[in-house]
Amino acid sequence: MGRGRQKAKHTKIARELKSFSPSVNYAALERELGHPEGDENEYVDKWADQYADEYEDEKA
Repeated sequence: MGRGRQKAKHTKIARELKSFSPSVNYAALERELGHPEGDENEYVDKWADQYADEYEDEKA
């Protein structure tokens, strides 16, 4: 296949992607990516405590 045909195919795909606009449910996306209210440091404290306990056992 020649370069002309390959370029034409890529141009066609690029035009299709440029005009493509999917519908997005922003409310659902925000819920999925958002942080739970009131639990801002839940993960940090949980992991810090776990690793602190492990290292204390190794030092003793």
